[in-house]
Order: sequence, then C-alpha cells, then structure tokens
Amino acid sequence: MTIKCRGWLAKPGLLWLGAACAVPVLYARWVRPRMLTWGATHDEASGTYPGDELIPDPAYSSTMAATLPAPPERVWPWLVQMGYDRAGWYSWDTLDHGGKPSADRVVPQWQDLHEGQSVDSMAHGRDQMTVAVLEPNRTLVLRSIYQVPSFRTVDPRPGPLPPDCADALWGFHLRPAPAGQTRLVVRKRGRGPRAVTPRAVTWPVNLLWEPLHFIMETRQFHNLRTRVGAHV
Repeated sequence: MTIKCRGWLAKPGLLWLGAACAVPVLYARWVRPRMLTWGATHDEASGTYPGDELIPDPAYSSTMAATLPAPPERVWPWLVQMGYDRAGWYSWDTLDHGGKPSADRVVPQWQDLHEGQSVDSMAHGRDQMTVAVLEPNRTLVLRSIYQVPSFRTVDPRPGPLPPDCADALWGFHLRPAPAGQTRLVVRKRGRGPRAVTPRAVTWPVNLLWEPLHFIMETRQFHNLRTRVGAHV
C-alpha cells in the first residue's frame, strides 16, 4: 500500500514539473512573438524605419501597430504634443503621468517641436527624451540615453556611448491607410550598457520591460483611437 501511494503522489509532481518546463517554452515561442508584434502586419514588423540606424544592433525590440480613424495630418498633432510636462502619453496615467489625465484635445502651445528638443518623460525632469527624428505627419522618434545604475539622463553625442550607458528609442510612424485612416506603427528598440554582459542585461529587461510595454502601448493605442475619432 505504501508503494502504491508513493506512485500516485509522484504523478502530480511530474505533471507540475512538466507544466513548469512548458510555460517558458510556450511564452518564448507563442506569447512573446505575438506580444512584440501586436497588431502589426508581417511587412510592418519586418520593415525598416527612420531612427533604426541609431541603434543598429538592439538587444530588445518590438513593433506594434494600430489603425486610427483619421488621416496622418489629423493624428500628428496628438503625437507631437506628448510629454510628461505636456499632454501626457495617452496611456495609464497613474503609471506614467502622475495620475494627471492626458490631454483630450489638441493644445496649440504644445505643437512646436523640433529635432534636438528635450521632452520630460517623468516628473520634475528626472528623465528626458530627445527628439531624434522628426518628419511632420510621418515620423517622430524619441531617444533616451541614461547611465546605469544612476539612471541619469545623458545628452546624445557623436561616436560611441560610454560603457555605462543604456540607449533606447521610441518611434511613432504614420502611414496613410484606406478610407482616410492611418496606420500607426510604434517601434521600440534599445540596448543595455556595454559594461554589463549582454546575457545579464537582456533577459531581466525582456521579462520586465516587454509585458509592461505591451500593457502601456495597447492602452495608448486605445486612447489615441478614442481621442482622434472623437475629433474627426
């Protein structure tokens, strides 16, 4: 009887072990690829966009997309006014805007944006992004360079970055779509500091950053679609 009970007890253990082994495989092969290309077509996900050349060998990257119910020239004003100290990010405001609601209208004084300009991404200018590429009604790429572990923002500069700096891009690409709509393709890519081994950086960043970015980006798509649609 004792041997028989042990046999039955061993089976659930084996099932749990099998499930534990299957979850990472399922995430890596099915969940993660879909999460990183949510809403994007194959051509959109595999395409090249302005700003990609700034980080030619990213340690992590995603390309997500959505259709917005207005032409690019009507979507552009909502993007160009983004920023913590400006219109917000149209995502989960509690997480990325101090609980202050993102703007629900186009604000004229926030429409002046140019390459090289800094945009606050957090309160009190603790973290800033630089406008790396700006093509009106078509492309807006924000770049963030910061030191690790201090997370102090570093201004972009020619040549290689210091070995303790991480580099990240957040690109918004507008393309005309049928019926006067817009395909908004958002590409995120970045790499950690060269002073840290790639394996030590990539996996923790992927496990923490990718699901969080997915949650925030899909919310941004939803709120932009709602705002743009309400003002068409």
